[in-house]
Amino acid sequence: MKITMAHGSGGRTSAELMEAVFGKHFKNPILDKMEDAAVLELHGKAAFSTDSFVVTPLVFKGGDIGKLCVCGTVNDLLMMGAEPKYLTCGFIMEEGLDIDLLDQIVRSMAAQAREAGVLIAAGDTKVVEGSGGLYINTTGIGLIPEGRDVSAANCRAGDKILLSGNLGDHHACILSARMEIDNEIHSDCGCLKDITEALFGAGIEVRTMRDVTRGGLGTILNEIADTSRCRIELSEESIPVSDEVRGFADILGLDPLYMGNEGKMVAVVPAAQAEKALELMRGTEHGKDAAIIGEIKEGNGTFLTTRLGASRVLDVLYGEGLPRIC
Repeated sequence: MKITMAHGSGGRTSAELMEAVFGKHFKNPILDKMEDAAVLELHGKAAFSTDSFVVTPLVFKGGDIGKLCVCGTVNDLLMMGAEPKYLTCGFIMEEGLDIDLLDQIVRSMAAQAREAGVLIAAGDTKVVEGSGGLYINTTGIGLIPEGRDVSAANCRAGDKILLSGNLGDHHACILSARMEIDNEIHSDCGCLKDITEALFGAGIEVRTMRDVTRGGLGTILNEIADTSRCRIELSEESIPVSDEVRGFADILGLDPLYMGNEGKMVAVVPAAQAEKALELMRGTEHGKDAAIIGEIKEGNGTFLTTRLGASRVLDVLYGEGLPRIC
Protein backbone atom coordinates (compact mmCIF):
# COMPACT_ATOMS: atom_id res chain seq x y z
CA MET A 1 0.00 0.00 0.00
CA LYS A 2 1.24 3.50 -0.86
CA ILE A 3 0.79 6.96 0.61
CA THR A 4 -1.80 8.98 -1.30
CA MET A 5 -2.89 12.60 -1.05
CA ALA A 6 -5.88 11.37 0.98
CA HIS A 7 -3.48 10.46 3.81
CA GLY A 8 -2.82 14.19 4.22
CA SER A 9 -6.43 15.28 4.15
CA GLY A 10 -7.07 15.13 7.88
CA GLY A 11 -10.01 12.81 7.35
CA ARG A 12 -10.65 9.11 7.91
CA THR A 13 -7.69 7.97 5.79
CA SER A 14 -5.35 10.17 7.83
CA ALA A 15 -6.75 8.82 11.08
CA GLU A 16 -6.27 5.26 9.89
CA LEU A 17 -2.62 5.98 9.09
CA MET A 18 -2.13 7.55 12.52
CA GLU A 19 -3.55 4.49 14.23
CA ALA A 20 -1.89 1.85 12.03
CA VAL A 21 1.64 3.31 11.99
CA PHE A 22 2.41 6.26 14.25
CA GLY A 23 0.11 5.47 17.15
CA LYS A 24 1.24 1.85 17.17
CA HIS A 25 4.94 2.66 17.56
CA PHE A 26 4.96 6.05 19.33
CA LYS A 27 2.37 5.22 22.00
CA ASN A 28 3.03 7.02 25.33
CA PRO A 29 0.91 8.88 27.93
CA ILE A 30 1.73 12.35 26.58
CA LEU A 31 1.19 11.66 22.89
CA ASP A 32 -1.86 9.48 23.50
CA LYS A 33 -3.85 12.51 24.66
CA MET A 34 -3.85 13.77 21.04
CA GLU A 35 -4.06 17.41 22.11
CA ASP A 36 -2.99 20.38 19.97
CA ALA A 37 0.20 20.64 22.02
CA ALA A 38 2.08 18.47 24.49
CA VAL A 39 2.21 19.57 28.12
CA LEU A 40 5.67 18.91 29.56
CA GLU A 41 7.17 19.03 33.03
CA LEU A 42 10.36 21.13 32.84
CA HIS A 43 12.41 22.48 35.73
CA GLY A 44 15.76 24.27 35.46
CA LYS A 45 17.94 25.12 32.46
CA ALA A 46 16.98 23.41 29.19
CA ALA A 47 18.67 22.74 25.87
CA PHE A 48 16.53 22.99 22.75
CA SER A 49 17.45 21.87 19.23
CA THR A 50 15.81 21.19 15.88
CA ASP A 51 17.02 19.52 12.70
CA SER A 52 15.68 18.24 9.38
CA PHE A 53 16.71 15.01 7.69
CA VAL A 54 16.65 14.44 3.94
CA VAL A 55 19.00 11.49 3.45
CA THR A 56 18.96 9.34 0.32
CA PRO A 57 18.60 6.36 0.39
CA LEU A 58 16.09 6.18 3.23
CA VAL A 59 17.55 2.87 4.43
CA PHE A 60 21.29 2.21 4.45
CA LYS A 61 23.82 -0.11 6.03
CA GLY A 62 23.80 0.64 9.74
CA GLY A 63 20.55 2.55 9.91
CA ASP A 64 17.75 4.47 8.23
CA ILE A 65 16.32 7.98 8.26
CA GLY A 66 14.27 7.13 11.38
CA LYS A 67 17.25 6.09 13.49
CA LEU A 68 19.24 8.97 12.02
CA CYS A 69 16.79 11.69 12.99
CA VAL A 70 16.47 10.52 16.60
CA CYS A 71 20.22 10.09 17.07
CA GLY A 72 20.98 13.38 15.37
CA THR A 73 18.73 15.47 17.59
CA VAL A 74 19.51 13.57 20.79
CA ASN A 75 23.24 13.96 20.12
CA ASP A 76 22.83 17.73 19.67
CA LEU A 77 21.30 17.92 23.16
CA LEU A 78 23.96 15.66 24.66
CA MET A 79 26.71 17.91 23.30
CA MET A 80 25.37 20.73 25.47
CA GLY A 81 25.63 18.54 28.56
CA ALA A 82 21.86 18.02 28.61
CA GLU A 83 19.91 14.94 29.54
CA PRO A 84 17.49 14.46 26.60
CA LYS A 85 13.83 14.22 27.61
CA TYR A 86 11.42 14.91 24.74
CA LEU A 87 11.28 14.88 20.95
CA THR A 88 8.78 16.10 18.40
CA CYS A 89 8.74 14.78 14.86
CA GLY A 90 7.25 16.16 11.66
CA PHE A 91 6.90 13.89 8.62
CA ILE A 92 6.66 15.25 5.08
CA MET A 93 5.72 12.26 2.95
CA GLU A 94 5.68 12.21 -0.82
CA GLU A 95 2.77 10.55 -2.58
CA GLY A 96 3.78 7.00 -3.48
CA LEU A 97 5.77 6.29 -0.31
CA ASP A 98 5.38 2.64 0.60
CA ILE A 99 3.49 2.34 3.89
CA ASP A 100 5.41 -0.79 4.89
CA LEU A 101 8.64 1.19 4.51
CA LEU A 102 7.15 4.03 6.55
CA ASP A 103 6.19 1.53 9.25
CA GLN A 104 9.77 0.20 9.30
CA ILE A 105 11.18 3.70 9.69
CA VAL A 106 8.72 4.70 12.44
CA ARG A 107 9.45 1.46 14.27
CA SER A 108 13.17 2.25 14.04
CA MET A 109 12.57 5.73 15.46
CA ALA A 110 10.57 4.33 18.38
CA ALA A 111 13.25 1.78 19.22
CA GLN A 112 16.01 4.40 19.11
CA ALA A 113 13.97 6.81 21.25
CA ARG A 114 13.53 4.11 23.90
CA GLU A 115 17.26 3.39 23.85
CA ALA A 116 18.04 7.10 24.22
CA GLY A 117 15.51 7.50 27.05
CA VAL A 118 13.37 10.14 25.32
CA LEU A 119 9.62 10.43 24.75
CA ILE A 120 8.21 11.43 21.37
CA ALA A 121 5.72 13.92 22.76
CA ALA A 122 4.24 15.54 19.65
CA GLY A 123 4.26 15.20 15.89
CA ASP A 124 2.73 16.11 12.56
CA THR A 125 2.32 14.65 9.08
CA LYS A 126 1.94 16.24 5.67
CA VAL A 127 1.62 14.66 2.23
CA VAL A 128 2.96 16.35 -0.90
CA GLU A 129 3.17 15.37 -4.54
CA GLY A 130 6.30 13.45 -5.41
CA SER A 131 7.77 10.03 -6.05
CA GLY A 132 7.80 8.25 -2.71
CA GLY A 133 10.29 10.34 -0.74
CA LEU A 134 10.27 11.12 2.98
CA TYR A 135 11.62 14.05 4.98
CA ILE A 136 11.61 14.26 8.78
CA ASN A 137 12.06 17.22 11.10
CA THR A 138 12.79 16.55 14.77
CA THR A 139 12.97 18.94 17.69
CA GLY A 140 14.43 17.96 21.03
CA ILE A 141 14.38 19.26 24.59
CA GLY A 142 16.83 18.23 27.30
CA LEU A 143 17.52 19.39 30.84
CA ILE A 144 20.99 20.57 31.86
CA PRO A 145 21.96 19.53 35.40
CA GLU A 146 22.77 22.36 37.76
CA GLY A 147 26.42 23.37 37.64
CA ARG A 148 27.13 21.81 34.25
CA ASP A 149 28.58 24.27 31.73
CA VAL A 150 29.60 23.03 28.28
CA SER A 151 30.67 25.69 25.79
CA ALA A 152 33.44 26.34 23.27
CA ALA A 153 34.07 29.56 25.19
CA ASN A 154 35.48 27.40 28.03
CA CYS A 155 38.47 26.11 25.99
CA ARG A 156 41.87 26.92 27.45
CA ALA A 157 45.40 26.67 26.09
CA GLY A 158 46.82 23.26 26.97
CA ASP A 159 43.49 21.44 26.86
CA LYS A 160 43.44 18.17 24.92
CA ILE A 161 41.06 17.24 22.11
CA LEU A 162 39.57 13.75 22.00
CA LEU A 163 37.78 12.15 19.05
CA SER A 164 35.46 9.22 19.79
CA GLY A 165 36.32 7.07 16.76
CA ASN A 166 36.88 6.56 13.04
CA LEU A 167 35.96 9.36 10.66
CA GLY A 168 33.98 9.18 7.44
CA ASP A 169 31.96 5.98 7.90
CA HIS A 170 28.53 7.55 7.31
CA HIS A 171 29.65 9.66 4.36
CA ALA A 172 31.31 6.68 2.67
CA CYS A 173 28.31 4.45 3.38
CA ILE A 174 25.79 6.84 1.82
CA LEU A 175 27.94 7.58 -1.24
CA SER A 176 28.55 3.86 -1.73
CA ALA A 177 24.81 3.21 -1.75
CA ARG A 178 24.13 6.04 -4.19
CA MET A 179 26.93 4.99 -6.51
CA GLU A 180 26.04 1.27 -6.19
CA ILE A 181 29.52 0.42 -4.91
CA ASP A 182 29.55 -2.92 -3.09
CA ASN A 183 31.57 -2.81 0.14
CA GLU A 184 31.19 -3.48 3.86
CA ILE A 185 31.23 0.14 5.01
CA HIS A 186 28.43 0.77 7.51
CA SER A 187 27.17 4.10 8.79
CA ASP A 188 28.26 5.02 12.31
CA CYS A 189 24.73 6.31 13.03
CA GLY A 190 24.32 6.07 16.80
CA CYS A 191 23.43 7.78 20.07
CA LEU A 192 26.41 9.13 22.01
CA LYS A 193 24.70 8.99 25.40
CA ASP A 194 26.97 6.21 26.65
CA ILE A 195 30.03 8.42 26.16
CA THR A 196 28.63 11.57 27.75
CA GLU A 197 27.29 9.64 30.73
CA ALA A 198 30.68 8.01 31.24
CA LEU A 199 32.53 11.35 31.13
CA PHE A 200 30.18 13.28 33.40
CA GLY A 201 29.64 10.31 35.69
CA ALA A 202 33.38 10.16 36.39
CA GLY A 203 33.62 13.88 37.07
CA ILE A 204 35.57 14.80 33.93
CA GLU A 205 35.61 18.58 33.48
CA VAL A 206 34.36 18.67 29.90
CA ARG A 207 35.07 22.11 28.43
CA THR A 208 33.10 21.60 25.24
CA MET A 209 31.71 18.82 23.03
CA ARG A 210 30.47 18.67 19.45
CA ASP A 211 29.10 15.83 17.37
CA VAL A 212 31.00 15.51 14.10
CA THR A 213 28.24 15.52 11.46
CA ARG A 214 27.83 17.33 8.15
CA GLY A 215 31.01 19.15 7.17
CA GLY A 216 33.17 16.76 9.17
CA LEU A 217 35.83 17.25 11.79
CA GLY A 218 37.53 20.11 9.96
CA THR A 219 34.38 22.23 9.91
CA ILE A 220 33.57 21.51 13.56
CA LEU A 221 37.06 22.40 14.79
CA ASN A 222 37.07 25.60 12.75
CA GLU A 223 33.83 26.57 14.50
CA ILE A 224 35.25 25.75 17.94
CA ALA A 225 38.44 27.70 17.19
CA ASP A 226 36.45 30.70 15.98
CA THR A 227 34.13 30.72 19.01
CA SER A 228 36.88 30.16 21.58
CA ARG A 229 39.34 32.50 19.84
CA CYS A 230 41.98 29.83 20.37
CA ARG A 231 44.17 27.94 17.93
CA ILE A 232 43.65 24.22 17.48
CA GLU A 233 46.58 22.02 16.55
CA LEU A 234 46.03 18.43 15.42
CA SER A 235 48.30 15.51 14.74
CA GLU A 236 46.91 13.92 11.56
CA GLU A 237 48.63 10.64 12.33
CA SER A 238 46.52 10.38 15.49
CA ILE A 239 43.17 10.76 13.73
CA PRO A 240 41.46 7.33 13.38
CA VAL A 241 40.14 6.35 9.94
CA SER A 242 39.39 2.76 8.93
CA ASP A 243 41.43 1.29 6.09
CA GLU A 244 38.31 0.74 3.98
CA VAL A 245 37.08 4.32 4.36
CA ARG A 246 40.59 5.68 3.73
CA GLY A 247 40.81 3.66 0.51
CA PHE A 248 37.32 4.80 -0.54
CA ALA A 249 38.22 8.44 0.16
CA ASP A 250 41.48 8.18 -1.79
CA ILE A 251 39.69 6.80 -4.85
CA LEU A 252 37.12 9.63 -4.87
CA GLY A 253 39.54 12.37 -3.80
CA LEU A 254 37.80 13.02 -0.48
CA ASP A 255 39.46 14.18 2.72
CA PRO A 256 38.24 12.27 5.82
CA LEU A 257 38.63 15.48 7.81
CA TYR A 258 35.65 16.89 5.91
CA MET A 259 33.53 13.76 5.49
CA GLY A 260 30.24 13.54 7.39
CA ASN A 261 29.58 11.30 10.39
CA GLU A 262 26.49 10.49 12.46
CA GLY A 263 27.90 8.84 15.57
CA LYS A 264 31.15 10.62 16.39
CA MET A 265 32.02 13.45 18.75
CA VAL A 266 34.92 15.56 19.90
CA ALA A 267 35.46 16.55 23.51
CA VAL A 268 37.88 19.12 24.90
CA VAL A 269 39.12 18.36 28.41
CA PRO A 270 41.94 19.59 30.69
CA ALA A 271 45.28 17.95 29.92
CA ALA A 272 45.46 16.37 33.37
CA GLN A 273 42.19 14.49 32.72
CA ALA A 274 42.79 13.53 29.08
CA GLU A 275 44.08 9.98 29.64
CA LYS A 276 41.25 9.21 32.07
CA ALA A 277 38.71 10.60 29.61
CA LEU A 278 40.22 8.51 26.83
CA GLU A 279 39.97 5.37 28.95
CA LEU A 280 36.32 6.13 29.70
CA MET A 281 35.50 6.72 26.03
CA ARG A 282 37.16 3.48 24.96
CA GLY A 283 35.09 1.59 27.51
CA THR A 284 31.83 2.50 25.73
CA GLU A 285 30.16 1.02 22.66
CA HIS A 286 30.48 4.19 20.62
CA GLY A 287 33.93 5.23 21.79
CA LYS A 288 36.02 2.07 21.50
CA ASP A 289 38.27 3.61 18.78
CA ALA A 290 38.72 6.95 20.56
CA ALA A 291 41.99 8.86 20.37
CA ILE A 292 43.61 12.04 21.63
CA ILE A 293 44.09 13.98 18.39
CA GLY A 294 45.22 17.46 19.31
CA GLU A 295 45.59 20.37 21.68
CA ILE A 296 44.22 23.85 22.27
CA LYS A 297 46.83 26.58 21.81
CA GLU A 298 46.91 30.32 22.29
CA GLY A 299 45.80 31.87 19.04
CA ASN A 300 43.24 33.77 17.05
CA GLY A 301 40.56 31.34 15.95
CA THR A 302 42.36 29.08 13.48
CA PHE A 303 43.49 25.50 13.44
CA LEU A 304 46.20 23.56 11.71
CA THR A 305 47.30 19.96 11.46
CA THR A 306 50.79 18.53 11.49
CA ARG A 307 51.80 15.77 9.11
CA LEU A 308 55.31 14.31 8.91
CA GLY A 309 56.79 17.40 10.47
CA ALA A 310 55.00 19.82 8.14
CA SER A 311 51.84 21.78 8.82
CA ARG A 312 48.91 23.03 6.80
CA VAL A 313 46.23 25.53 7.70
CA LEU A 314 42.73 24.19 7.03
CA ASP A 315 39.94 26.50 5.94
CA VAL A 316 36.31 25.78 6.80
CA LEU A 317 35.40 26.50 3.16
CA TYR A 318 37.44 23.47 2.09
CA GLY A 319 34.46 21.26 2.84
CA GLU A 320 32.06 23.19 0.58
CA GLY A 321 30.61 21.31 -2.38
CA LEU A 322 30.74 17.79 -0.93
CA PRO A 323 27.64 15.68 -1.67
CA ARG A 324 24.82 16.13 0.83
CA ILE A 325 24.70 13.02 2.99
CA CYS A 326 22.21 13.79 5.79
